Amino acid sequence: MTNQPKNPFANFVTTLQVATDQPGAYHYYPIAKIAKDVFNTEITQLPRSLKILFENAVRAGDETSAREIIAWLKNQKNDREIGFRPARVLLQDFTGVPAIADLAAMRDAMRDLGRDPSLINPDIPVDLVIDHSVMVNEFGRADSLSDNMAIEFHENLERYQFLKWGQGSFNNLRIVPPGLGICHQVNIEYLAQVIFAKSESGATGDVMLYPDTLVGTDSHTTMVNGLGVLGFGVGGIEAEAAMLGQPIPLVIPEVIGFKLSGKLPVGATATDLVLMVTQMLRKKNVVNKFVEFYGDGLALLSAETRATLANMAPEYGATVGLFPIDKETIRYLTTTARAPELLARVEGYAKANGLWHDETMADPVFTDSLALDLADVEPALAGPKRPQDRVPLRQVKAASLQLDEENKKLADALADPVATGKTGQDKIEGDLGDKKNTLPDHAVVIAAITSCTNTSNPFVMLAAGLVARRAVALGLKPKPWVKTSLAPGSRVVRDYLQNAGLSVALDQLGFNIVGFGCTTCIGNSGPLKDKDIEEEIKRRDLTVAAVLSGNRNFEGRIHPLVKANWLGSPPLVVAYALLGSTARDITTEPLGQDKNGKDVFLKDIWPTEAEIQKTVDEFVTPAIYQARYANIFAGTDEWQKIKNTSSPDFDWGVNSTYIKQPPFFTLAANASGDIRGAKILAWLGSSITTDHISPAGSIKPESPAGEYLLNHQVTVQHFNSFGSRRGNHEVMVRGTLANIRLKNKLASKTGGFTKYNGKETTIFEAAMDYQKHQQPLIIIAGREYGTGSSRDWAAKGVRLLGVQAVVAVSFERIHRSNLIGMGVVPLEFVNEDDYNNLQLNGSENFEIVGLADLTPQKIVSLVISGHEKKIEIKVKARIDNDTELQYFKKGGVLPFMLQQMAGQVAA
Repeated sequence: MTNQPKNPFANFVTTLQVATDQPGAYHYYPIAKIAKDVFNTEITQLPRSLKILFENAVRAGDETSAREIIAWLKNQKNDREIGFRPARVLLQDFTGVPAIADLAAMRDAMRDLGRDPSLINPDIPVDLVIDHSVMVNEFGRADSLSDNMAIEFHENLERYQFLKWGQGSFNNLRIVPPGLGICHQVNIEYLAQVIFAKSESGATGDVMLYPDTLVGTDSHTTMVNGLGVLGFGVGGIEAEAAMLGQPIPLVIPEVIGFKLSGKLPVGATATDLVLMVTQMLRKKNVVNKFVEFYGDGLALLSAETRATLANMAPEYGATVGLFPIDKETIRYLTTTARAPELLARVEGYAKANGLWHDETMADPVFTDSLALDLADVEPALAGPKRPQDRVPLRQVKAASLQLDEENKKLADALADPVATGKTGQDKIEGDLGDKKNTLPDHAVVIAAITSCTNTSNPFVMLAAGLVARRAVALGLKPKPWVKTSLAPGSRVVRDYLQNAGLSVALDQLGFNIVGFGCTTCIGNSGPLKDKDIEEEIKRRDLTVAAVLSGNRNFEGRIHPLVKANWLGSPPLVVAYALLGSTARDITTEPLGQDKNGKDVFLKDIWPTEAEIQKTVDEFVTPAIYQARYANIFAGTDEWQKIKNTSSPDFDWGVNSTYIKQPPFFTLAANASGDIRGAKILAWLGSSITTDHISPAGSIKPESPAGEYLLNHQVTVQHFNSFGSRRGNHEVMVRGTLANIRLKNKLASKTGGFTKYNGKETTIFEAAMDYQKHQQPLIIIAGREYGTGSSRDWAAKGVRLLGVQAVVAVSFERIHRSNLIGMGVVPLEFVNEDDYNNLQLNGSENFEIVGLADLTPQKIVSLVISGHEKKIEIKVKARIDNDTELQYFKKGGVLPFMLQQMAGQVAA
């Protein structure tokens, strides 16, 4: 790396004393003084997120970025690009494995170039939490947790051996072993510093303070925004660049203020608030914008509830959903057993450098704002296909029946119930009997308390336990077709549930702990309760439901057979397990009958706010956090038994079906620029998610990925999931565009199919034949292409299929960047009607003209030849800045970084 010039703001560095017994001295960059003295600007009312970015630029000596951030104040917007340098990176294992694999392959490439491979090392701290690999195979039993962990280690041993190698081989890499928690919950409970402290070289005892900032390879990295930490999700490709010292290009966002006032009404939970805010902000359209919460209502929101709100930023479309640092932040840090020295520096720095909030301070200025009186929040679910589609609890039954009408199924059932096999029942009591024609339509077949969103919040988790205890006392049980599970986001949750005496009741209802990680929410739901249930759903084509306390419910995500997925609070998950159907009104109809045959309603088992608060105060203590996080990196006995090696090179096993040397450093860039003679691989609609493009769930035996595994002597029971096999590009490319719910307009069948030479075949097979003939490929799609999880394989996969361009009406932020990072050009229709008026059959030829001399956001031409005519459509290159342009011209960010590290590109 080249020597950095002296920071032009270095003379402003100030000493801060926050405790009388503090060794050495704290230093920091005083942003208000720098703004005033250098830029002649008062920044008191600058949004806190931009204050953090301003400090970030100042500390890096980036005067240009600092000036552009200050310029935002003039019109509360400024669409100029700046460089963002996070303090750390957070990885989960699904995206962490390919990220570490890419670094390992980069070391090999450096050696091949005759350079020192040890240069490939994270420049900043990286934490990788193994949390996405546990499947709900076993459930409803006392030993479900141990059995699932045994299965997890058996199925993922190759991956874990690889990660343990990475831990020993790379500097600045810490790994939280499997079975200990979800990355975002571990982040807020332990990893997050709020204010970072870094020893200054050559100054013994002196420490530089600055805001804790991060990027993560999971879109819900925003959860940490609840503590006042600026962090957001990026693709694995961007994360790798940040790990190696590259600044992340960031267009200065509009900042939307969300004013909260009043108090939540009786019966409403943090989850209900989250679903309402998600709906409001999605309607407001805050895509690519920052959201900051403010107002008198903040005082009544716990840090745990704030984190729940911040977690859902990807669902409401914002890059971040930031809360201020205040006394509630300090309360949470105290509860989670942070060190006194950390508490002192957080409060001292935040107050000294303009990041502290109290009720006496003026509100920041925002680009725009909206408001919510918390008293207007009511219990709700969100679904059945999108997290922003909030439905008040009293209307869920009607919404479920409306789904029937949309699918034209209800009319068939009423006209000929015998022929269709549907009885029209919405209430079944007792056992399933012979399990034929007994499962009601809209039966809740999955009830899962899962996901970082809610399991990080003791208020809703203990509420679920209190609901369970009352239900058990009255003799209620879940309906026999419901698969129940509990997957806390950290082991602390089990501790306080056990200490409060609530675990017993949850276990009696089948909510035994199945694992400590992401399960049902990411599609790791495992099989339904009974094979006969699965067969009946398929035979009668039933619309059945899942109710989960997660954040994502996209089509095909939760379980292949479950068409309606509803998000709700943990206590409502328990209640719906008892009710058994979303086609019954949970607000007015009985959940079941007590021991005396008397109807029991939701209100009969719902705890009071005072009861929940008392339980939290008594059982959520610093002692349990202190005990659980004392040796977090040591891991379980299973983890400690895995052999560790610190060799700088990874031995790529030729027979491994989990870890293979990635090919991304050998892919050639499009040297000619323009794309000619291209064919269309997929013609897609709107809201195509990364789940559609690169599914994370189960692998079907009859699919190209399944056939590959079978050919490599992997039995079906050991297929594991696409998510767990992200270290093997051969599996992942075969799974690209293979979601069972993907609708390609070129094909008659739903799933990973397309039309090739007039015949329907799998997308993978067609792509391979196109590659044999050296024909480039394109994808055409509608609005919000690539929404959902920040899944780097959604970009890597299409690149390996031979796709050189994706033409869409609009893109999701992270996926657009990931495409560029893989050397695929994202193009947007200038006129949406051009997309709406397309008439394609797959035989057309495509040219994209104007890429040879590409500039950011240049208007180029999409030329379509076919049907004895030729049309030209204007499209905009969504390469938005010079940094992205450099990446694209080099074939992606990985080749660019390799050349830079090898000295072939100016640093």
